[in-house]
Amino acid sequence: MITKKDKNVTRKKRHERVRTKISGTAARPRLNVFRSNKHIYAQLIDDINAVTIASASTMDTGFETDSKANAEAAAKVGELIAKKAAEKDVKTVVFDRGGYLFHGRVKALADAARENGLEF
Repeated sequence: MITKKDKNVTRKKRHERVRTKISGTAARPRLNVFRSNKHIYAQLIDDINAVTIASASTMDTGFETDSKANAEAAAKVGELIAKKAAEKDVKTVVFDRGGYLFHGRVKALADAARENGLEF
């Protein structure tokens, strides 16, 4: 039987493999996605200077939806991160799915970010 712990260990291995190839810069930061069972988080990260440029999540104050763990909430987080990126004059990013499948909530966040001006 595969446990939640085992799934997270394999996700972290996938994420480390991807992170060896993907890196964010000040001109083109990395859009990192983390999802838990209850929330979803997105960060724009400049890996060279080790700085988080902007972040958005379902935990932000003023974030209002019925459920914070569905594709609709993920799409709103995608909108928020795209707006915050525009405020910081960031137009292109490198997408880092965090070892998750590009499916469901992760895809909804990415599509909403693209629709609101981010290019990746």
